[in-house]
Amino acid sequence: MFIDNLFLIFLIGAVIGSFLNVCIYRLPKNLDIIYTRSSCPKCKKKINWFDNIPLISFIILKFKCRFCKKSISPRYFVVELISASFLCFAFVYVFNYLDIILLSLIFYILVIIFFIDLKHFIIPDCLNFILISLGILKNFFPETSLNLNQDIFQSFLGGVLGYLIIWLLIFLYKKIKKVEAMGLGDAKLLSAMGFILGIQSIFIILFIAAILGLIFSVPNLISGKSSLKTAIPFGPFLILASIIYFYNF
Repeated sequence: MFIDNLFLIFLIGAVIGSFLNVCIYRLPKNLDIIYTRSSCPKCKKKINWFDNIPLISFIILKFKCRFCKKSISPRYFVVELISASFLCFAFVYVFNYLDIILLSLIFYILVIIFFIDLKHFIIPDCLNFILISLGILKNFFPETSLNLNQDIFQSFLGGVLGYLIIWLLIFLYKKIKKVEAMGLGDAKLLSAMGFILGIQSIFIILFIAAILGLIFSVPNLISGKSSLKTAIPFGPFLILASIIYFYNF
């Protein structure tokens, strides 16, 4: 019975992942995410329902559009697989339904931010504000089994410090180098993490994110594919660092 339920949960997670893909593609373009049918990014033809079944359709179509035969980004499959796997993980290891809902909302919004920032170098304010709202609201929930800060004072301090520390880095770098080091979207994202995980998480997250960014950048610098002036999205590293903090601290 549990295996049957887990299979259903996996399917639900894959469907959620399909919606996450819609958000990832459309939010940066300011397109409707609810009422407009999905279409091929290349030929713009509407996708039939049987070609839009999460995970399965990608495999059947071999990651290509039925109409124009152009390749479909594997990101769609990856996001659906991550979404489905996470929901199974949540139901196996978290035993409170309210905790599952809260953790899922946070995780899925982070997935959207991760892939949008990775491609477009932007983080939509609406997503950061939802995270900040969740970070504030969770302080009023019953005691949670999750590794989240529920002290409202520490939560607010974390939110303020998270924003100010990156704002200060941006300000100082612009004064010295006359260029933008990061965007305020990163400041709002770290602020959201401060609201969710508390003030004690800020410097650890920032340190881990910087190390991850360095690990990512060094091979390209050595090979000459990029320079010290090459922009990289910092949001994904903040997200990975936050997940590492959540599971290890």
